[in-house]
Amino acid sequence: MSQNTPANGKTPADFWFDPLCPWAWMTSRWILEVEKVRDIEVRWHVMSLAVLNEDKLDELPEEYRDLLENKAWGPVRVVTAAQQLHGDEVVGPLYTALGTRFHNNGEGPTREAVVGALKDVGLPEDLAEYADKDTYDTELRASHNEGIDKVGQEVGTPVIAVPGADGEQVAFFGPVVTPAPKGEEAAKLWDGTLLVASIPGFYEIKRTRTQGPIFD
Repeated sequence: MSQNTPANGKTPADFWFDPLCPWAWMTSRWILEVEKVRDIEVRWHVMSLAVLNEDKLDELPEEYRDLLENKAWGPVRVVTAAQQLHGDEVVGPLYTALGTRFHNNGEGPTREAVVGALKDVGLPEDLAEYADKDTYDTELRASHNEGIDKVGQEVGTPVIAVPGADGEQVAFFGPVVTPAPKGEEAAKLWDGTLLVASIPGFYEIKRTRTQGPIFD
């Protein structure tokens, strides 16, 4: 599914996200900047922090465990339901609407924010009902597993995958960056990320975060 080249000839960049994560949101705004300056087409897929952590909830801090158990399932279920009922093309716009409300506007992952996001992109408000239903959990988990299987269980969201020189996908977690670079800075980060990710045996570059996400 994810390795097919778009009909327009652009390089597909598959992006797995959980709308709850502010860092994935930052990365998603960056890759949309990259789409303006590099010949790529972003294709959006859901993954789930709740699924990723469901076997290790007892090891997590209480506040994060509460977030995963009580708030993480709803938004990603709604996006999955929208995708199943209205097509892949609604996923990106709905993610943008959700992320803008959750993160930029500070509304958080509330029911009201989800309903507002659905209205923002012209989708039926009753899709919000799927937040409390497991109707499409099989599809949600399949999408999650497709992304996470490319990079392993020790990472989170986002996951990005692009075709490599040999035709096989190159996949990686991140990059984690704030604020989201724009213009040529976005392009430089894209080029550099692809360069290091394409090296066989390369696994990690990291430094301690000294500031939180800067939404703009």
